[in-house]
Amino acid sequence: MYNSRNQRDFARSLRNNSTPAEKHLWRALRCEQLKGIKFRRQAAIGDYVVDFVSFAHWLIIELDGGQHNETAVKEYDARRTAWLAAQGFRVLRFWNHDVMENLDGVIEVIWRALQEFDAVAGSPPSPTLPAEGRECR
Repeated sequence: MYNSRNQRDFARSLRNNSTPAEKHLWRALRCEQLKGIKFRRQAAIGDYVVDFVSFAHWLIIELDGGQHNETAVKEYDARRTAWLAAQGFRVLRFWNHDVMENLDGVIEVIWRALQEFDAVAGSPPSPTLPAEGRECR
Protein backbone atom coordinates (compact mmCIF):
# COMPACT_ATOMS: atom_id res chain seq x y z
CA MET A 1 0.00 0.00 0.00
CA TYR A 2 1.09 3.54 -0.74
CA ASN A 3 2.72 5.29 2.21
CA SER A 4 3.90 8.81 1.44
CA ARG A 5 6.48 8.84 4.25
CA ASN A 6 8.01 5.59 3.01
CA GLN A 7 8.03 6.95 -0.56
CA ARG A 8 9.77 10.15 0.56
CA ASP A 9 12.38 8.16 2.49
CA PHE A 10 12.90 5.85 -0.48
CA ALA A 11 13.22 8.83 -2.85
CA ARG A 12 15.76 10.44 -0.50
CA SER A 13 17.84 7.25 -0.45
CA LEU A 14 17.76 7.10 -4.25
CA ARG A 15 18.92 10.74 -4.47
CA ASN A 16 21.77 9.93 -2.10
CA ASN A 17 22.79 6.90 -4.18
CA SER A 18 22.39 8.20 -7.74
CA THR A 19 23.91 6.28 -10.62
CA PRO A 20 26.64 7.94 -12.68
CA ALA A 21 24.14 8.46 -15.51
CA GLU A 22 21.62 10.10 -13.15
CA LYS A 23 24.33 12.42 -11.80
CA HIS A 24 25.41 13.28 -15.35
CA LEU A 25 21.89 14.17 -16.50
CA TRP A 26 21.08 15.98 -13.26
CA ARG A 27 24.04 18.33 -13.83
CA ALA A 28 22.34 19.36 -17.08
CA LEU A 29 18.83 19.70 -15.61
CA ARG A 30 19.37 21.11 -12.14
CA CYS A 31 18.87 24.77 -11.28
CA GLU A 32 16.55 25.22 -14.25
CA GLN A 33 19.53 25.09 -16.61
CA LEU A 34 17.41 23.69 -19.43
CA LYS A 35 15.86 26.95 -20.62
CA GLY A 36 14.43 27.77 -17.22
CA ILE A 37 12.47 24.51 -16.84
CA LYS A 38 12.34 23.16 -13.28
CA PHE A 39 12.98 19.44 -12.80
CA ARG A 40 12.92 17.39 -9.64
CA ARG A 41 14.87 14.17 -9.22
CA GLN A 42 13.71 10.99 -7.53
CA ALA A 43 10.20 12.33 -6.99
CA ALA A 44 7.36 10.22 -5.60
CA ILE A 45 4.27 9.98 -7.81
CA GLY A 46 1.65 7.60 -6.51
CA ASP A 47 3.32 4.32 -5.63
CA TYR A 48 6.34 5.09 -7.81
CA VAL A 49 9.51 7.13 -7.56
CA VAL A 50 10.53 8.57 -10.93
CA ASP A 51 14.08 9.54 -11.87
CA PHE A 52 13.27 13.09 -13.05
CA VAL A 53 10.06 15.04 -13.49
CA SER A 54 8.93 18.45 -14.65
CA PHE A 55 5.52 18.79 -13.00
CA ALA A 56 4.83 21.99 -14.94
CA HIS A 57 5.29 20.12 -18.22
CA TRP A 58 3.93 16.72 -17.13
CA LEU A 59 7.17 15.12 -18.31
CA ILE A 60 8.97 12.21 -16.64
CA ILE A 61 12.47 11.10 -17.60
CA GLU A 62 13.57 7.59 -16.71
CA LEU A 63 17.11 6.25 -17.07
CA ASP A 64 17.52 2.53 -17.65
CA GLY A 65 20.47 0.25 -17.05
CA GLY A 66 21.01 -3.25 -18.41
CA GLN A 67 18.57 -4.84 -15.94
CA HIS A 68 15.75 -3.16 -17.89
CA ASN A 69 16.36 -5.70 -20.68
CA GLU A 70 15.09 -8.52 -18.45
CA THR A 71 11.55 -9.72 -19.22
CA ALA A 72 10.16 -9.18 -15.71
CA VAL A 73 11.62 -5.68 -15.52
CA LYS A 74 10.28 -4.81 -18.99
CA GLU A 75 6.81 -5.90 -17.89
CA TYR A 76 7.05 -3.86 -14.68
CA ASP A 77 8.30 -0.83 -16.63
CA ALA A 78 5.39 -1.16 -19.08
CA ARG A 79 2.81 -1.28 -16.23
CA ARG A 80 4.50 1.64 -14.51
CA THR A 81 4.67 3.73 -17.68
CA ALA A 82 1.02 2.96 -18.47
CA TRP A 83 -0.06 4.07 -14.98
CA LEU A 84 2.00 7.29 -15.20
CA ALA A 85 0.58 8.00 -18.68
CA ALA A 86 -2.95 7.44 -17.33
CA GLN A 87 -2.21 10.17 -14.77
CA GLY A 88 -1.37 12.53 -17.66
CA PHE A 89 2.42 12.26 -17.74
CA ARG A 90 4.56 11.69 -20.79
CA VAL A 91 7.42 9.30 -20.02
CA LEU A 92 10.74 9.44 -21.86
CA ARG A 93 13.15 6.55 -21.32
CA PHE A 94 16.88 6.67 -22.06
CA TRP A 95 19.60 4.07 -21.65
CA ASN A 96 22.31 5.00 -19.16
CA HIS A 97 24.85 4.48 -21.93
CA ASP A 98 23.13 7.10 -24.12
CA VAL A 99 23.18 9.64 -21.30
CA MET A 100 26.89 9.06 -20.71
CA GLU A 101 27.91 8.98 -24.38
CA ASN A 102 25.42 11.36 -26.04
CA LEU A 103 24.13 13.83 -23.44
CA ASP A 104 23.53 16.50 -26.09
CA GLY A 105 21.27 14.13 -28.03
CA VAL A 106 19.35 13.20 -24.87
CA ILE A 107 18.90 16.87 -23.97
CA GLU A 108 17.65 17.56 -27.51
CA VAL A 109 14.95 14.86 -27.18
CA ILE A 110 13.93 16.25 -23.78
CA TRP A 111 13.83 19.80 -25.15
CA ARG A 112 11.62 18.75 -28.06
CA ALA A 113 9.20 17.03 -25.67
CA LEU A 114 9.04 20.22 -23.60
CA GLN A 115 8.38 22.28 -26.73
CA GLU A 116 5.61 19.89 -27.82
CA PHE A 117 3.92 20.32 -24.44
CA ASP A 118 4.18 24.10 -24.67
CA ALA A 119 2.79 24.10 -28.21
CA VAL A 120 -0.28 22.22 -26.98
CA ALA A 121 -0.56 24.18 -23.72
CA GLY A 122 -0.05 27.49 -25.52
CA SER A 123 2.75 28.93 -23.42
CA PRO A 124 6.31 29.13 -24.72
CA PRO A 125 9.10 28.17 -22.31
CA SER A 126 11.42 30.78 -20.94
CA PRO A 127 14.52 31.15 -23.14
CA THR A 128 16.66 32.48 -20.28
CA LEU A 129 19.15 30.60 -18.16
CA PRO A 130 19.49 31.23 -14.42
CA ALA A 131 21.56 34.20 -13.37
CA GLU A 132 25.25 33.59 -12.73
CA GLY A 133 26.07 32.60 -9.21
CA ARG A 134 22.60 31.32 -8.44
CA GLU A 135 22.65 28.84 -5.60
CA CYS A 136 20.93 25.51 -5.97
CA ARG A 137 21.24 21.98 -4.63
